[in-house]
Amino acid sequence: MAEVRVAEQAGLGADGRARPSEDVVVVLPSAVILLDGATSATHPAGQYAVALAAQLAGRLTAAPEVGLADHLAGAIRAVARHHGFTPGDSPSSTVALARWDESAVEALVLADSPVVAFHPDGGHTVVADTRLRDLRPVTAEQVAGLRNRPGGFWVAEALPGAAREAVQARWDRAEVTDLIMASDGVSCGVDDYGVLTWPSILDTVRAAGPFAVLDAVRSAEESDPDARRWPRSKRHDDQAMVWVDLSG
Repeated sequence: MAEVRVAEQAGLGADGRARPSEDVVVVLPSAVILLDGATSATHPAGQYAVALAAQLAGRLTAAPEVGLADHLAGAIRAVARHHGFTPGDSPSSTVALARWDESAVEALVLADSPVVAFHPDGGHTVVADTRLRDLRPVTAEQVAGLRNRPGGFWVAEALPGAAREAVQARWDRAEVTDLIMASDGVSCGVDDYGVLTWPSILDTVRAAGPFAVLDAVRSAEESDPDARRWPRSKRHDDQAMVWVDLSG
């Protein structure tokens, strides 16, 4: 049996004020969904991420034999139709999915919420979609114009075809001991701040639990309150992290 532990913490808005987290985590018996919503000019992200997570959870439960990208495409289509969202005028969300059974472990990543698989030999594999990161530096207006198009980046929004652009990986079950899934409010500790590594994150969650990782990232941000060392739009982003222990 896999053991799953989750840690979540709301960040601050761009205005520096507290507000509800737009990250969503859903734990199923043999799968985990982690989403990081992004608000559009006309729609809040939290509503979209919750609706997309519900669609994914139902589809993963009802049809475990269907591919992850197919489930994501169907979920995007259903949410867009129900809420009347159209491409370019919709909230959006990153997607990180992990699924396992007795024979295999699968991961899917769309936009910047990575999944990291750890292996029995001590190595690890980062499943990451770096296309948005690779566009930096660009303005918010430029980012919006590059969403869900070739040469730009891909994210869950109102275009089902974006699911076909997701980064995917698959391993034999015996090849994976642990999984770490994270929104960019956690992965920034590795990718931007350099205060953590993926192996150190695994060591920390094993020794002290996943909230200790969130605290380490927040401590780094508190040491840079004016965002001079690490430029960022928010002092603290929403944080969501999942540890899946598959060794049992």
